[in-house]
Amino acid sequence: MVIWTALLDVLVLLLAALVLGALCERLRQNAVIGYLLAGTLLGPRALNLMPNHEAVKTIAELGVALLLFTIGLEFSWRRLRGLGVIALGGGTLQVLAMGGLGASVSIALGLEWRPAVVVGAVIALSSTACVLRLLVSRGEIDSIYGRNALGILLLQDIAVVPLVILVSVLEHGGSFVQVGLEIGRAVGVAVLVAGTLYVLLTYVAPAVLGTEAAAQNRELPILLAIVTAIGAGWATHWLGLSPVLGAFVAGIMLAESPFATQIRGDVAPLRTVFVTLFFSSIGMLADPAWVLSNWSVVILVVLAIVVGKAAVVSGVAFLFRLRLGHAAAAGICLAQVGEFSFVLADEAHSGEVIDSSLFKLIVSATIATLFLTPYLVAVAPLVARYLGRLSRGGRPGAEQLDVTEQRDAQIPRGHVLIVGFGPAGRSVAESLIGRHKHLLAVIELSRKSAEIARSYGLRTEIGDATRPEILEHMGIQTAAAVVVTAPDPTTTRHIIEQSRSLAPATPIIARARFHVYRWELILAGADAVIDEEEQVGLRLAAAVRRRLRLAEQGAGGASTQT
Repeated sequence: MVIWTALLDVLVLLLAALVLGALCERLRQNAVIGYLLAGTLLGPRALNLMPNHEAVKTIAELGVALLLFTIGLEFSWRRLRGLGVIALGGGTLQVLAMGGLGASVSIALGLEWRPAVVVGAVIALSSTACVLRLLVSRGEIDSIYGRNALGILLLQDIAVVPLVILVSVLEHGGSFVQVGLEIGRAVGVAVLVAGTLYVLLTYVAPAVLGTEAAAQNRELPILLAIVTAIGAGWATHWLGLSPVLGAFVAGIMLAESPFATQIRGDVAPLRTVFVTLFFSSIGMLADPAWVLSNWSVVILVVLAIVVGKAAVVSGVAFLFRLRLGHAAAAGICLAQVGEFSFVLADEAHSGEVIDSSLFKLIVSATIATLFLTPYLVAVAPLVARYLGRLSRGGRPGAEQLDVTEQRDAQIPRGHVLIVGFGPAGRSVAESLIGRHKHLLAVIELSRKSAEIARSYGLRTEIGDATRPEILEHMGIQTAAAVVVTAPDPTTTRHIIEQSRSLAPATPIIARARFHVYRWELILAGADAVIDEEEQVGLRLAAAVRRRLRLAEQGAGGASTQT
C-alpha cells in the first residue's frame, strides 16, 4: 500500500506538471517553470496534497543520475576536444570566477566560509535546459553568441560533478586540505569506474551485442544503458561518493560505443519522466509564504545574480577574443541560476552546511531567475547589435552583426541524409559520392550495414530514424534532402512523418516497395516516392523494346541478304 500511495503521488505530480508545463509553454515560458510550480503548489508549504513527498523526492533523485548519464552520452572524448577554447578555457574560468565572486561577497556579508563556498558553487551554474531550448526555438543556436553560450553551458554541466563532490565534503566539516584529498579520491574512483567500464564496453559488450541478430534487437542497447548507468551510480555510492559521478562517467564511456546515438534516443522518454519529477520535487521545497515576507531580499539577490553573472560571463568571453556584442549577448543568455544548482543546494541543506533561511533564499532566487530567462534570451541579440554598432563607431550597417557560425564540420549545412544503407541506400550514395561525398550522412539500424557505410568514408550513426532524437542529432533541420530507403512501408511512413514534423521545408524522397503504398507515403509527407513496381515495369518495358529492336534489326538484315 505504501508503494501504491507513493505512485499515486507521482501520478498526481506528473499530471500537475503536464498541465502547468503546457500552460507555461502557451505563455512562452519554459516548461521547467511549470514543473517547479506544480511541486510548489502541491507541496507541504502550500496545498499539502503530497503526503509521501519524501518518497517522491527519493524517486526523483534517480532522475538526477539519469540526467547526468544522458549528458555524459553527449560528451565523447572527440566532442570534448572539439568544444574549443571558449568552452574549455572560458567555461572553466567562468565557473571559478563566478564561484569565487559569490563566495567572496557572501563572506563579506557575514557568512562562514563553508556556506559561502556553497553559494558560490550554486550561482556559478546556468540553466542548460532553459537556455538551450530557447536558443533552438528562436533559431539562434547557430549564432556566434549562441554557440559559445552552449559551449560554456556544456562545461558547466561537466563541472556539476566536482561541485557535488565539493559540497558533500563540506558536509563533514573538512578543511581545504581535506577537500583537496577528497576530490583526489573522487578522481581516483572515477578513473577506476572508467577503466572497468572500458573493459566491459570494449570487450564484453561487443561480444554479446556484436552479432547481427543482437544488433537488430532494440531492447538490448536500452538494457545495456540502464545497467551501465545505474550500476556505475551504485558503485560510486558504495565507494562513498555521489552516484551522479558514476552515472556521468558511464555516459562518457558509452558515448564512444556504436550504440550511443540509439541509446540517446531510447532513454530520452525515461529521462523526461524522471527529470520532470526532479524539478517538481524541487518545487516542493519552495515556501511561498517565506517569499512574500522576504520579497525585498529576494529581488535584491535576483538583481545581483543577473547583473553580476552577465558581467562575469561577458568579461570572460571578451577575454577569449569574442567581440563585445557577442560576449555581452552570451553573458545575458547565461545570467540565471541553473537546474543543477538545486542539487547542490539540497545536498548542502541536507548536510546542514546551509541553514533553512539561506536554502529558501537560494531556491526562491533560482526560480525567479528561471522565470526571467526567456526575456534575457530575447533581449540578448538586441544588446549584441547595439554594442556592435557602438564598437564600430555607429557606421551604417554596423548593426548587422555576423551572427552565423559554421556547424560541426562532420554535419555541414545542406547535407543529404540517407536513411538506410541496404542496396538501395548504397546505390544512392554511390551515385552522389563523386562530387558530394562531404555532404552525405547515413542513419542505419544494422551495425553491419553501418560499417559498410563507414567504409565508404561517410558520416554514419547507428540508430532508429523513427525517433526524433536520432533525426535531430543528424541535423535534419539543416539537411538539403532526406532519402528514405527502408523497405518496410510502415517504418518508412513513420520516418517520413517524423522528418516532416522536424523539418517542414526539407525535401523527402522515399522508396515504396509496392504501388499500393505510394499514396500513403505521399500523404505522410514525402515530396517524391519512387515506386518499385512502377520502376520495375518501366525497366521491363525498356528491356522488351530493346529486344524487339534487336529482333527487327536481325529480321531486316536477313531480308537484305536474301
